[in-house]
Amino acid sequence: MRSDTMDAVMKYFPELTDHQRSVILAMEALYQEWNARINLISRKDMDHLFLHHVVPSMSISRVIRFSKGTRILDIGTGGGFPGIPLAVLFPDCEFTLIDSTAKKIIAVYEIVRQLGIPNVNPCHIRAEEMKDRFEFITGRAVAPIRQFCQWAFPLLSGRQFNDLRNGVLYLTGGDMVKLSSGSYPGAQVFLLSQFISEPYFGTKKLLYIPGT
Repeated sequence: MRSDTMDAVMKYFPELTDHQRSVILAMEALYQEWNARINLISRKDMDHLFLHHVVPSMSISRVIRFSKGTRILDIGTGGGFPGIPLAVLFPDCEFTLIDSTAKKIIAVYEIVRQLGIPNVNPCHIRAEEMKDRFEFITGRAVAPIRQFCQWAFPLLSGRQFNDLRNGVLYLTGGDMVKLSSGSYPGAQVFLLSQFISEPYFGTKKLLYIPGT
């Protein structure tokens, strides 16, 4: 039986295939199991896994549809958000999920393995140590945005083949509107309430910052 919050996934992402739906639904039991061992997400949030974690992650797809072969780095992935849900949505893209906490990456690796998501590579490494390059870099309330961009910008690839210029896609609940005028030329702030009408999304934003 689907939970109410899984219904939110179905409501806002009706384009999902049957396989994608089954993979997303299977996340609930795995996160319950792993969250009992490791605090991947707030324990009070487990009842809202889909609405508070999966749907916000998937909402990035309302701003960009990654082209085939796009490489995405998820910095400070924690429990695998937004990287894992995005990897389900975009099976033809490559996702690297990194975190400096080894036990979280171990859990993410097992969750991805058991879900059967082949296009995710979890790595225990700090962003400053990364050598690879990526078209987009995602994050979710990892650090102040200026710090995050200092980590992210050196890791951006010069290959441009998406509708948006390569850059940062950062989920936040803070007031980032001022960044769109001056601090980062070309930056855009998307209110998630434009795409998701649930009250939880009233203050949530996606910040897009193109690379320099």
